[in-house]
Amino acid sequence: LGPALHKAVSTSLLKTQRLQLLHLVLPAHHDQPEHAVGDECTIQCLEGDVEVRMPGGSQRLGPGQLVALPARQAHALSARVDSAVLVTLILHQGNASTGQGAP
Repeated sequence: LGPALHKAVSTSLLKTQRLQLLHLVLPAHHDQPEHAVGDECTIQCLEGDVEVRMPGGSQRLGPGQLVALPARQAHALSARVDSAVLVTLILHQGNASTGQGAP
């Protein structure tokens, strides 16, 4: 998205009964609160600079970098600059939440 990133909004790109792809747009210095999902998920940085914080530490992601999180792994996201990530969720009966928040 380049210069248009700051005007973009988060969207669900695809949702089936078992899979959801989310294009998450995170403004600079925006924190997504800690949450968890019921199954494994991936977070891939498409552009920008994002920190994935987990109880055991954090991982910084730049464009093209990816992290896979195990089921029910609590995590939070923080964008250091305007950023976009692709989140891939495995769904159960169309739902990814564990009751600890939504991705």
